[in-house]
Amino acid sequence: MDMQNKKAALHSLGCKVNSYETEAMKQLLEEAGYEIVPFAPGADIYIINTCTVTNIADRKSRQMLHKAKAMNPDAIVVAAGCYVQTGKEALCSDEAVDLVIGNNCKQNIAEAIQEYQADHRKQERYVSLGKGSPYEELYLHQPGDHVRSFIKISDGCNQFCSYCLIPYARGRVRSRKPEDILEEIRVLTGKGCKEVVLTGIHVSSYGTDFEKGQETSLISLIEAVCDIDTVERVRLSSLEPRIVTEEFAERLASLPELCPHFHLSLQSGCDATLARMNRRYTSQEYADKVRLLRKVFDHPSLTTDVIVGFPGETTEEFQESYDFIKQIRFYETHIFKYSRRDGTRAASMPGQIREAKKGERSDLLLALNQTRIHEFEEEMIGKKVSVLFEEEKRIGDEIFLIGHSKEYVPAAMPKTDGLCVNQIVEAQVQGFLGEHLLLVE
Repeated sequence: MDMQNKKAALHSLGCKVNSYETEAMKQLLEEAGYEIVPFAPGADIYIINTCTVTNIADRKSRQMLHKAKAMNPDAIVVAAGCYVQTGKEALCSDEAVDLVIGNNCKQNIAEAIQEYQADHRKQERYVSLGKGSPYEELYLHQPGDHVRSFIKISDGCNQFCSYCLIPYARGRVRSRKPEDILEEIRVLTGKGCKEVVLTGIHVSSYGTDFEKGQETSLISLIEAVCDIDTVERVRLSSLEPRIVTEEFAERLASLPELCPHFHLSLQSGCDATLARMNRRYTSQEYADKVRLLRKVFDHPSLTTDVIVGFPGETTEEFQESYDFIKQIRFYETHIFKYSRRDGTRAASMPGQIREAKKGERSDLLLALNQTRIHEFEEEMIGKKVSVLFEEEKRIGDEIFLIGHSKEYVPAAMPKTDGLCVNQIVEAQVQGFLGEHLLLVE
C-alpha cells in the first residue's frame, strides 16, 4: 500500500477528552502523510477511540470495531483508549481488531501503524497507568472546529466514586504543564478559534500533582488563559462543587472572557446516596457552592449530572434527591439511569433497582428538566447577551445565524450583510424562534 494513498478514518466514543485526543491523533496522521476520510467504507485504516464508562459503552466500542472491519475486511482496525485499559484481553482475542493502543500511547499512533504494516502481526501497546505515569504529550496545531476548541489540561482521576471505573482506565491525576496549555491556546486562537473549553477527566484536580514549589492552581491557569490577547471566550467543561470557594468564585467573576456556564457534578441530592457513591460532599455543601456562584454572577447557567436508581435508592431517597434538584433550579440536568459496571464497588452493593423503576424516576426528572430549561430561557428575554455564531441555517423562508450565548443557550439572529459564522455579536433577546432557541436582535 503506497503511503501517499493511505486513507485513515477515526471515530470517537465517549467524553470530550476522547474527542480532543481523536483530533490530536488525526493531526499526527496527517503529518505522517495519511489522508483523513469519513468513517465510512473505503478507508485503509480505522481507528476507534473507545469508551468504558459503562458496560453499554464497552458494547458500543466493540460494535464500532466490528463495523469498521465489515466496511473493509482488508483494513487495519485499531482499538485505542479507555476500553483497551479495562478490556485488553477481550480485544486482543477479537479477530476484528488488528492493533491495540492504550491510553498514554496515542502519541505513537503513526509509528504503531507503521510497525504493524511491516509484519502484520497483531500488536498491543498498553501502558499500566499506576502512580507516577507521565502526562501524555498530545497537541492540536489546528482548530478542529474554527469556532470552539476543547483544550485538554489534565488526565486521570483520584476520586474512586463507587460506580466508576475511570480511575482504572485513565490512571491517577496527571496535570499538563501550564506553558504547554497556554502555547496550544495561542496557536489555536491565532488561527481564528474564538472560544476555548478547558477539559480533562477531573478538571478540579488540576495542578494538585505538581511537585512542591511548582504548583499551579486551576484558578491561576484560568486567569493566565484569559490574559492571552487572542482569547475571546473561555469555558470550563466540568467542576467538582468542592473547588468553589468564595475566593475562587470572585476571581472567576473578575474575568470578562469567562463564560458564566458551570457544569457542577451532583449525581444525587440525597446525602445517604451520596455517601454510598463516595462523592465526599453533602447536599448542603453543594447548595452553598451554588449560592457562591449566584452571588458573584448575575444569571449563571448551572448544569449538572444526576444518576437515578443507584443501588439502595429508596422511594424516599429519590424524592429527597428530586426535591433538592427542584430547589437548586438548574438550567439543565443530564439524567442517567444507573448502569451496573463490572469491577466497581457499586456493582456488588445490595438493593439493585429494577430497570422499570429507574425508568419511572428518570421520566420524572426529565419532565422537571424540560420545565426548568424553558423557565431559565424565558428569564433571558429582554436581556443583552453575547452570541458566538457557529452555523448558518434556513428556518422557514429566512436564513439565520445560529450559535450559543455565554450561558451556552442556543440563539439565532436573521442573517444580514456583515454577519458571519465565527463572529461574536452583542444582542438583545427578543423571544423564542423555536423550542430551545432564542431569537436575538
